[in-house]
Amino acid sequence: MSTDDQSDSQTKSADAEISPREKAMGFFDHLEDLRWTLIKCTITFVVFASLIGYFLLEFKHVLEWPLTSVWASYPGRTFEKLGTVTIMEGFNVAIQMCIFGGFFLAAPFCLFFVAQFVSPALTKKEMKAVLPMCVAAGILFAIGATFSFLLLVPSTVKVSIELNDYFEYTTRWTPGSYYSMLTWLVLGTGASFEFPLVILLLVWLGLISTAFLRKYRRHAIVLIFIIAAVVTPTPDPFIMTIYALPLYLLYELAILASTRVEKRRTQRNNS
Repeated sequence: MSTDDQSDSQTKSADAEISPREKAMGFFDHLEDLRWTLIKCTITFVVFASLIGYFLLEFKHVLEWPLTSVWASYPGRTFEKLGTVTIMEGFNVAIQMCIFGGFFLAAPFCLFFVAQFVSPALTKKEMKAVLPMCVAAGILFAIGATFSFLLLVPSTVKVSIELNDYFEYTTRWTPGSYYSMLTWLVLGTGASFEFPLVILLLVWLGLISTAFLRKYRRHAIVLIFIIAAVVTPTPDPFIMTIYALPLYLLYELAILASTRVEKRRTQRNNS
């Protein structure tokens, strides 16, 4: 094969590696696509935030389920309803529910719009890595948020009630304090459940290895409990253990997944 033929074949393979789906577009065309992507994300957020605002009372009942379910577990006791202590607190809670609820519900659609914008510039190899990671990120966040809402938040409320009883305090909680705790726990837990993907990405990039992860397993356990102490609003060891246990299980799953990544890399290098 001549030198010209080799250079032509290399050029074709390089062009194919860039991305077969990428369209010939100018700088302003990309800006226009980005503008429409941002517009679609904004419209989606506004629609969900408006729906929450329209069904605000129903949405409030859903968000207060962890609180009311714990109250129901004390049948011989009467709890005071959440009460405001400042003039603007009710307004702030309504805005908080619309904004955070709108972002939470619109997030999957916004990620889809962003993926549509970015995907033409990705190669097939990159698409095979990015798409599963995006899907896994959404699933892990949803699992973490659901775990926090159904188990971690009620446990935190129950521990707070028991502490109030121990110190003989009157339970007078405000909507602001409850929804701040709820937002912090749900979003914080959902975000912390993403860390196995970070580990997997570092292994895929070759920055760390599974041998490194196994060697520093004890250090990882300590770090997980530090994260649990930061995220959970109470110093109760039971709550921190409830939070830390699934994170440790995810760490072990990340090691198993990283082992498969390294095996595939070895097979690809040997072939």
